[in-house]
Order: sequence, then structure tokens, then C-alpha cells
Amino acid sequence: MKQIRVLVVDDSAFMRKAISIMLESDPDIKVIGMAHNGIEGIEMVQKLKPDIITLDIEMPRMDGLTALKRIMADNPTPVMMVSSLTTDGASATLDALSLGAVDFIPKQSSYVALDIVKIREELLKKIKYIALNKGRLIRAFKKQQKPKTFRPSRAPVPTYVVECRSERKNFHIIAIGTSTGGPPALQAVIPRLPKNLPVPVTIVQHMPPTFTRSLAERLNSISQVTVKEAEHGETLAPGTVYIAPGDKHLTVKNLVSSGRVILSDEPSKTLHKPAVDIMVRSIVEGYGSKVLGVIMTGMGSDGLEGMRLVKSKGGSVFAQSEDTCVVYGMPRAIVDNKLADRVVPLNRMADEIVHCF
Repeated sequence: MKQIRVLVVDDSAFMRKAISIMLESDPDIKVIGMAHNGIEGIEMVQKLKPDIITLDIEMPRMDGLTALKRIMADNPTPVMMVSSLTTDGASATLDALSLGAVDFIPKQSSYVALDIVKIREELLKKIKYIALNKGRLIRAFKKQQKPKTFRPSRAPVPTYVVECRSERKNFHIIAIGTSTGGPPALQAVIPRLPKNLPVPVTIVQHMPPTFTRSLAERLNSISQVTVKEAEHGETLAPGTVYIAPGDKHLTVKNLVSSGRVILSDEPSKTLHKPAVDIMVRSIVEGYGSKVLGVIMTGMGSDGLEGMRLVKSKGGSVFAQSEDTCVVYGMPRAIVDNKLADRVVPLNRMADEIVHCF
């Protein structure tokens, strides 16, 4: 296997060294250069033609977002942002993902407190996946050019015939699971849901807590439905989207008239917190066949067992199509296990959901 060539761009000598050590602990990865700021980074991208770039957001002379725009315009390359776990860092990271960055590496505001070991395994896994799919990712970015911001529309949802459309069911709740590539994907779907959506929507997006809060606020500002970070004990309401906080499992207890949000640290030994499987299992226990499950872009297979349960109880499952995913991992698990009632391109996902009601 050809070595994966990575350029590290960060103004912190500690972070440059730490990221390089993590990357080169794998013999399949080679750090070919390290830049101190965005200007140097752009020059080294042009000269070295890396397979992947890790890019800090806050840097002198030229910040990461400005550098990202230049890189994606002149030399489109998969970029992984290095982001602080602050409100400002979360907002900037969401901007970066909308501008074409594939994913991000979280770091704490204090470099001394950064636990390198915790993120090494995930970083290496993501770097290898991105390298393997570099061509497809770049083609997808070029096709999209500039990501569009979806604004609320009062126009009727377009109608069309979908092959093998399943019979319309009386769904009472929508459960969505997503991970890598999820924020831009959600931005392409949630703002296109109508204000009068007759059911609540719950979402697990694999992100740190500050990021899920920022994501909810951003989606709420451009959506007709209400979007919020879920709160423990609150009652689910139609036309409202609840995003699980980044450090808690979200489950739903179905009461006689409505569902109630339960946030918990248990189970503690899950790969992700929140986890799609944990959320979906609780929803199926309360709602049975009245669940519409949606799995979108993401690495791994979180959501597979939950959606298997949805199908066994008579609910329906949609999976995002491979050609529109940043990472075709979670949807692939659904499709390969023959659980998908429909495989839907991202630009039609909202319409397909709305057609169910």
C-alpha cells in the first residue's frame, strides 16, 4: 500500500509534533511537511501535493478558514480541521465543514490537557478512510462547488414517482443518525422540513457537546421547524427537532400522549456517546411500528442494530445514497444488511421524509 502523505498546518509547535507522532505511529502514513500558518500551508500544498491536510483554525497571518477557502479553490484536497472545544471553535468548525473540510480533530483549549491517546485511534481510522476515498471526495466537492445554504421555502414539496415506494405509514416519530459529514448533510435536510411537520424528530450526531449545541442553534436559524439541543425531561413536540447533547445518550420514554426525553451517561461503555443504537432502541420500545429511521453519512455501523429493530417491528428505514455521502459507512451497513426501504440521495432526503406524511 502506498503511504498516505499528510501535511500538518498548525501554529503550535506542540500540536504539530503531537499530530505528527500520532500519524507516523502508523507505517502507512507519512508526514511530508509542517507549516506554521495558513500562508505557509497554501504554499506547501502547491509544492508537496499532499493526500490529506490537517489544518488549525486559529493561526497568525492567515487563519484556517481563509486558508481552507484558498486550498479548496486552487488545489482541492481532503482537509481535517483541528478545532478547540469552545463555542467559537465549534462555530468555526461548522463553517469549515460547510466550506469543504471533511472532518475535524478536537483539541482542548489547554494543550497540556490534551489527551493524545484518546484521539489517536479515531484519527488514524479517519485518515485512512479519507485517503482511500480521496478521489470521490474531491469529485463530490467540485460537483457541489460552493455548498448552498438552504433557506426556508413556502413552495410546495415537489412530487414525483419513486420506484418501489413503500406504503405510506402512520409514523409518530422520526429518528436520524449521522456522523462524519453529518453537519452539512443535516443542513441539506432539516431546513427543508415544513413547519407543520406532524411528528417530532430526534437526532444523534457524533460530536462533542459544545458542537452539538452550536449545530442546533445554526440549524434553528435557517429552518422552519424548531431545532434545539435536547434537554432532560422535556416533552417531545411535533415540528421540533431534538439533537442529542454530545456527551449524553438520548433515549425517549413514550407516554400515553407524547414522548419524554431522557438524557443519561449509561450505558457508559459505548463507542459513541450519544449512540444512534441506544436512541433508536428506546424509541422502538415505545413507538413500535410507528418509527421512521434515517441513517446518513458516517463512519462505522452505529445505528445498524437499532434500525434492524425498527424493521422487525414494522417501521421503515431510509439510507443516504453512497454517491452523496462524505463517508459511506453507516448507510452501507444498513444497505448491505438489506434493511433500507429506500436509498435516497441527500438532495431528495427531505422530500422523501415529507412524502411519508
